[in-house]
Amino acid sequence: MVELQVEQRIRYPPFEPHRFIPAELPIVRSVDTVGTGDYEELVRSLQSLAPSFKLGDEASWLVEQRYLIDGVPFRDEGVEREDNVLEKNKKPLPVNKQRQGWYLTPNPIHAAVRNFISKTVIILLITLGYLFIEPFLRSLGVPGIGTATVRIGLLDYPLLAIIVVPFLFVPLALRVGANLADLMQQQNFLKSKPVDPVVTLVEQPIAGEPLKIKVTIDEKREDWNDIEILWRVGALPPAREEIFRNLGVAETKQPPAGLTTELPHHWEMGLDDGTGGGEEAPMETREMKGGLFLRPMRSMETAGKIPLSDQVMILEPPTLNWPGTVSSGLIRIHWEVIVRIQRTKGGPLLWVLPLAVHHPTSTSAISILPTNDGRAESVPV
Repeated sequence: MVELQVEQRIRYPPFEPHRFIPAELPIVRSVDTVGTGDYEELVRSLQSLAPSFKLGDEASWLVEQRYLIDGVPFRDEGVEREDNVLEKNKKPLPVNKQRQGWYLTPNPIHAAVRNFISKTVIILLITLGYLFIEPFLRSLGVPGIGTATVRIGLLDYPLLAIIVVPFLFVPLALRVGANLADLMQQQNFLKSKPVDPVVTLVEQPIAGEPLKIKVTIDEKREDWNDIEILWRVGALPPAREEIFRNLGVAETKQPPAGLTTELPHHWEMGLDDGTGGGEEAPMETREMKGGLFLRPMRSMETAGKIPLSDQVMILEPPTLNWPGTVSSGLIRIHWEVIVRIQRTKGGPLLWVLPLAVHHPTSTSAISILPTNDGRAESVPV
């Protein structure tokens, strides 16, 4: 008698992954037994199981699922699967709370101000460095620039610092204004939510194949312009408690590398890995659980996008070789259809429908996992 196991391994991109060296973060691993029997019987049973997949590599971000027979990795590329397997697990909590229904887009000022702040901080550091070495330059006969002093209260300040420092406060004021505008937009939207579109799947969606779909929108408002339909796929964050459990770390202790400490108001059991720290989306109203801003998956790819039509629409599949829907505690491969409505003002309006997508009959592999920083305003839809 031998044992068939499914092994999942993940090194998921944390919030702002460009700040991390992937190879320095741990790979989380879980192993579950799916059957026992003789070797040939277990190999035949793989025909009814989802093919293995490996997204990324050992030295970078990684999302992998494979099979073990008596603890030894088994290559299932040669297993002949006649049908496309569909996972039967229920949708994970992040999908139920944050990835279905109507969503707004954040004020574009957020993204513009963040870039402006980064440049302003660099200018401020250069200014402070110059003011530090200016006495030495003056002793060499180099005339100073902006070194005259301005008295404010009882203290004197260099003129150059007085000019530069206010540039740090202007973007902060703009952010406050953008947050207030976002809150007003959310309140106005909740007072008059549109009727949900009706989506009909002409064929069951299969990873790697075009999506045939029909979308009907019964309500069209005066400020609505172009309407597009697209679908996309990505990997959602693993559940934080699953990461701790599989790494053998108590949740009350120091988090593993790459994870932040628990923030009570920005994280919920089973929702995600908790690394967003409340920065994933701008200020949100508490009246809508899960928020009204669609958080991008930190690893995702957008597939076909076409204008709305009364006929059956065919959306091209993603370029990369993604598996079908997976909904375990560690690995969550998520597919969704998005109806994007361009409005006269207020930014695009989004309606999101999760998709249960069948796996391909062969194994899936992506050499480099695409990543983004995870902020709602940084990834346009």
